Amino acid sequence: MLDEPQGADAPEDSPYELIEGLFQPVLTAVEANDSDALVRALEPVHAADIADLLEQLGHEQRVALVRLYGRELDGDILSELDEGLREEIVGAMMPDVLAEAVRDLETDDVVDLIEDLDEPQTAAVLGALDDDDRAVVEQSLTYPEESAGRLMQRELVFVPEHWNVGQTIDFLRNQEDLPEQFYHVILVDPRMRPTGYVTLGRLMGSGRKVKMVDIAEESFRTIPVMQDEGEVAYAFNQYHLISAPVVDADDRLVGVITIDDAMVILDEEHEEDIMRLAGVGESSLSDRVIDTTKRRFPWLAVNLVTAILASLVIAQFKDVITQFVALAVLMPIVASMGGNAGTQSLTVAVRSLATKDLTSANVWRVIRREAAVGLINGLIFALVMGIVGVAWFGTPLLGLVIAIAMVVNLVVAGLAGVMIPVVLERFRVDPALASGAFVTTVTDVVGFFAFLGLAAVMLL
Repeated sequence: MLDEPQGADAPEDSPYELIEGLFQPVLTAVEANDSDALVRALEPVHAADIADLLEQLGHEQRVALVRLYGRELDGDILSELDEGLREEIVGAMMPDVLAEAVRDLETDDVVDLIEDLDEPQTAAVLGALDDDDRAVVEQSLTYPEESAGRLMQRELVFVPEHWNVGQTIDFLRNQEDLPEQFYHVILVDPRMRPTGYVTLGRLMGSGRKVKMVDIAEESFRTIPVMQDEGEVAYAFNQYHLISAPVVDADDRLVGVITIDDAMVILDEEHEEDIMRLAGVGESSLSDRVIDTTKRRFPWLAVNLVTAILASLVIAQFKDVITQFVALAVLMPIVASMGGNAGTQSLTVAVRSLATKDLTSANVWRVIRREAAVGLINGLIFALVMGIVGVAWFGTPLLGLVIAIAMVVNLVVAGLAGVMIPVVLERFRVDPALASGAFVTTVTDVVGFFAFLGLAAVMLL
């Protein structure tokens, strides 16, 4: 019996979750090997929701559903799937079914899909495309991964820059293969270099004799074909672009990137930063146990090394701890507060670096701000812990020790949270990937050393 996944009973006030009652008909159809019932259950469901359903099923359930659904599983569903899960789904599809599924996809979606396929599946997909689309996809695959050349689509609309509105509208009406969706008509010079673009709204709202160049958008900018996709997403977000033409080294038009693709990349960049800050890398709930273990193990190993380093600091003061057992009770407080403060500063710094808000022009101002925040918070919590230390253990000097250590560690945490990711970025190391381990090490070592060192001086 197939188990119903958690989440089937979605609350009624969550309109964007899978509709209540969808799971059971789907699982029943899969269990009964009833293809017609499965198609009826999924027919009104959006491709994105079908992708979500697949992600919430177990491996055996997914494979059974994919094989039963057959040719009804189209390319839009594959495009919505998480990258890791997509590979699993594609592996369960027959080559001819896979080829049929991608036949109507835009070229950028085909390129994104084909990157993860093995040779037989790649050949099946390419064989399903017509000659023009196959040539376009193969050329796109020659560009580096995570570049604008991989992200762009070749379905675009362009006209000579000297045309007027009437000529452009007549041209569009006579075309039989316009892109399914487009936002701009791109203007090009005789050498196929884009010089501007016009939104469809401005085009339809202007008189036939109006020159296209007279209604071109001021937001126009081009994207180099070799530009990193993260920079592309930043440009779309920063300059509020809807689409942008892609140009080669000679500034000639070779494709276009639209906002939907750019926002997918921006979302992936944000998700990647969060995952890397937590040391889990690229992963999803559908990943296998062994894959998840492999991704998490290296950073757990790094954490073990940093923990040993902190323990070595503690070991240097074992005589002090032996005489004042209260120190062992209060040590975790100092380390925990420093770690949390460092994480707060680190999160802000990594995000600001990703959005290019933290630059060489304002880095020292931000560092001073974080140090000041750490100092103020440190003084406040120092007063609290000083009182706690006196009330708990009846030793005024012990309260003073933990108060001073708290101030020192929170100031250092604020500094480390900003400076470490900045330095790592200068050395072209991803700050989201490596900063966490360094900040934790600094706050632990400094916290323990300050607390135990002060205790050794003031209490012995």
